[in-house]
Formats: sequence, structure tokens, C-alpha cells
Amino acid sequence: MPSENWTIEGLPHETHTLLKRYIHDVTKVYGSELEGIVLFGSAVRGEFMPGRSNLNILFVMASYDLPLLKQYDGIHQRWSKEQVVVPLFLTAADLQSAASVFPLEYQDIQESHRVLWGQDPFVGLKIDSRYVGVGVLQALRGNLLRLRQRLVEGRSTEEAITILLSLSITGLLPALRGLQRLLNRPVLAHGEPLLKDIESQLALDLTGLRDALSLKRGHISPGQKEVPRLMDRYIESLTNLVAAAEQRIAL
Repeated sequence: MPSENWTIEGLPHETHTLLKRYIHDVTKVYGSELEGIVLFGSAVRGEFMPGRSNLNILFVMASYDLPLLKQYDGIHQRWSKEQVVVPLFLTAADLQSAASVFPLEYQDIQESHRVLWGQDPFVGLKIDSRYVGVGVLQALRGNLLRLRQRLVEGRSTEEAITILLSLSITGLLPALRGLQRLLNRPVLAHGEPLLKDIESQLALDLTGLRDALSLKRGHISPGQKEVPRLMDRYIESLTNLVAAAEQRIAL
């Protein structure tokens, strides 16, 4: 079983310390029911921003039921303040059986994850490439549909737009990495070069998406009048991306 004497390049020392305290709390609560703890997302891809990025965790469980899940209540109450989001609770069998249903998400985690404790559930995991094309188109089209719906729900306020842009671009990146796989391109972990590569391959202008990524990371701070314009550019870029991807992906 892996020890806790690991380091992750690019992750601040304080975050390493925090994760090791978190592992201690989790293993104390779950004991033998817990088989592994896996870190994924920006903390592993080298894009972690203290104070902005969440820590994404996956638990490999021997089994789970409602009482077992409820045991996480106390852990969540303490650690959500440290931007540790509620983990994914999966058994090794869950992961294998659902790989065809969530091909983008699982392939993304498989390629960029770090075992913090216990077993690595992604060793030997096979994801059928036939499901990737469907997953990409569903993710792109679904992102656009949800964006429109939530924009209306949020009454298109500056605050709502700012939150929605961050949520949308975050959800879009796994689909773009899936699209790179379908285009036989090297899969890029970081957002900016990923967007530039997709722009080049599909001959698109994705300025709206790149602006949203810059907004999410705090690199730009558009004023009250500029935020709605940014959303307009984002929707235009995303709409064009969906159309181009549908033309390129043969199902």
C-alpha cells in the first residue's frame, strides 16, 4: 500500500500538508471499508490555484450504503472550508461497469490522477473509444443547453454570468480533451494550449472561451458593461465549436 510520503509537482507545501491531514481523518473514519484515495483535477494537472481551485477526490470503497455515506458528514463539515469537494464514492466494480457511460470523465481522470492512499483503480481500466465520440457531442451540446437555461434562471445578472462562465468552461475542458483524442492529437492537460490546439484543428476563433478561462483564473476583471459582452462572445464561440465538432465526428 502506498505511503503518504508523496509529493505532487507544482502543488504548494501547505496543500500537501492539508491533504495528508485529510487522508488521516478519512482513513480513521472508514477503516477497512476504504480501499483507495485518488486525487484528480487541476491539482494533478499543474493548474491548481490556491484560493480558487477545488481539490477533487475519488474514494475507492469496498462497498457503500446510506449509513456509510452519512459518515462523511463530519468530514465534509470540516474540510469543505478547505475547498475539498465531496468525493466520488465508487467501488472498483462501479468504475469498470460505468466506463462506457462516463468515457470522458473517466479517461480524463485515468490520464491525470495521483493515488494518495491505497489502491489505484485505474490500472487496467479499458475505455472503449466508440463511446468517446458520443460523449464529446453530448457534453458539448449539453453544456450549451444548460448554459442558456441557467442564464435565464439567473436573470442574466453580472454575478450570474460570472459564475456561469466559470462553471461552463470548467465542464467543457474534459470534452475538448476527448475531442483531441478523436482528432488523433496529443492530449493537452492545460487549458490555454488545449483551446489553441482546438482552434487550429477546427479553424475556429474561440476567443470567447479563452476569455472565460482567463476570467475563471482571475487574469481579467471585466467591468459591469463588459461581462454581458463576454457572455455573448462565449455563447458564439461555443455554438460554433458545437457545430464544427458535429461535422468532424462521425458516429
